[in-house]
Amino acid sequence: MKGLYCLLIVLLPLLTFAQQSANFFSIDNRVSHIPVNSPDSLSRQLTAPYKTDLEKVRAIFRWITENISYNVMPARNARRTASTSYLLDDPNDTGALKPLSERVAIDVLERRLAFCDGYARLFKTLCEYAGIKSEVITGYASGGMGRRLFRFSSNHRWNAVYLDSSWHLLDVTWASGYVTFNSDEFIKHYNDRYFLTPPGEFIRDHYPEELQWTLLPEPPNLGEYRSTPYRMNSFVTKRIKSYKPESGTIEASVGDTLYFDLVTDYGEKPFVIVDTPYIDSAVIAEAGLVSRYHKTVSGDTITYRYIVTSPTAQWLTVVFDEEMIMRYRLNIKRKEPGLN
Repeated sequence: MKGLYCLLIVLLPLLTFAQQSANFFSIDNRVSHIPVNSPDSLSRQLTAPYKTDLEKVRAIFRWITENISYNVMPARNARRTASTSYLLDDPNDTGALKPLSERVAIDVLERRLAFCDGYARLFKTLCEYAGIKSEVITGYASGGMGRRLFRFSSNHRWNAVYLDSSWHLLDVTWASGYVTFNSDEFIKHYNDRYFLTPPGEFIRDHYPEELQWTLLPEPPNLGEYRSTPYRMNSFVTKRIKSYKPESGTIEASVGDTLYFDLVTDYGEKPFVIVDTPYIDSAVIAEAGLVSRYHKTVSGDTITYRYIVTSPTAQWLTVVFDEEMIMRYRLNIKRKEPGLN
């Protein structure tokens, strides 16, 4: 099986558009228990109760998040490799009678499992049967389902959908839940922040191959995007507005003091910096015991003071409210021989 890893709106879209859409529609028995026969039948049943395209898209989006699970088995088998070559949804049949997206959609509906490719193609197919334009977008996502570090390349797929005379962005894969860091277990947990996300927020962890799909008048260049810290899903869910340092690579010597700032309206929550390569709940709990001596709060800004003590530390992970949100590369500067 081939694949892309899925760990990963108009020029000036209205934030209230997405917020209002979240309020008028919630998953209910009209869509959550619809039997699956085929993409065209499912699309008709999902959209029949609604009049506007926005309501129809919402119904399609929520049915997928409720009924399709992320396929974690290949990730477990490939734990020791950085390859992303196993996570594209290939349909079981190779017939050319139907378009690829529809053949993938049929396969996903049969298995109720998908990678990002399957989620995105199922969404596109259901929208097309409802008469709504949608595109599958390929690009790089920082963080995502598995939250593992891979080389910088295309590793994710998501969607754009055309509503009310403009394009909007969404990610049905990331909205459906998350994969646990240690056990690669998929946890179904709906995240509404990836439905019609404003492009200024979406670009924080989604960088498309075709820049037009940033839906931004001045998209960041690749160098700017790559130089930022590695951001997980929780970076968005914890409503991080800004952060420092802005560069994803930090040069420091043993004994140096580094300062990390988070600006968020999420509230004052535990905030720690972890410098071990492997992180679990015990590591986070231990780090939290000393956090009160290193953390200061001023309005919406939370600052953590980290002292470099290990000459072998390579990564600094920002943990906020007991969830990993960012990771920095730490380059320890070595003393040259003969220098004191």
